[in-house]
Amino acid sequence: MLKILNDILNLFFPNLCLLCKTPLIDGEKQICLNCLSDLPKTDYHKQALNPAEQLFMGKANIIHAYSFLHYEKGGHVQKLIHSLKYHDNKEIGYILGRQAALELQKVNSPLCQTDFLIPVPLHPKKQKQRGYNQAEWIALGLSSIWHTPVNTTTLCRTKKTDTQTRKSVYNRWINVKDIFLAQNINELEDKHILLIDDVITTGSTISGCTDALSSVSGLQISVFSLSIA
Repeated sequence: MLKILNDILNLFFPNLCLLCKTPLIDGEKQICLNCLSDLPKTDYHKQALNPAEQLFMGKANIIHAYSFLHYEKGGHVQKLIHSLKYHDNKEIGYILGRQAALELQKVNSPLCQTDFLIPVPLHPKKQKQRGYNQAEWIALGLSSIWHTPVNTTTLCRTKKTDTQTRKSVYNRWINVKDIFLAQNINELEDKHILLIDDVITTGSTISGCTDALSSVSGLQISVFSLSIA
């Protein structure tokens, strides 16, 4: 009976693709398969010189880094990220996280073998305002495929900062200096963690996180972002 009612509702009020606005078919969630396959993937895992890893050379102690999609102003990825961050659409982070996890699992990426997934934290006031941390929902999508535990307690944000969007490279680094704090760090000793964010631009936010974790003995850090600008 429930399926019949859902079929009737979808007939008159169909779920539409976020990007092309065509009705979704069974098995499609938020994005149709055509739009999903057309997203601008970086394919960094197939490149000898990975631009995401190059971004952190000399800046942070990071062994692997990967970004799933190219972020372009006015493009489809920007639309999806804005839906995730500003339109209460947690599910799109989860969906894209799962998709990225499947892609990386196909090539046996070392990112699939980390001990903990650690989303870049929001300030508590910002998270209360938004209702969730978008990076955590991306992490949950990754975890649903890899079964790696998500750790949201070790890393916290102690200062509420302005948005990074319109800041210069230098001001981005200053904006995130000393704003993260690591606590209960014993469980991270001699572990390999994956820091997770929605967008990487200059790498300043991730580097702020690695600075906070610098005292953890034997810690290895890798990075995943849903997109790179």
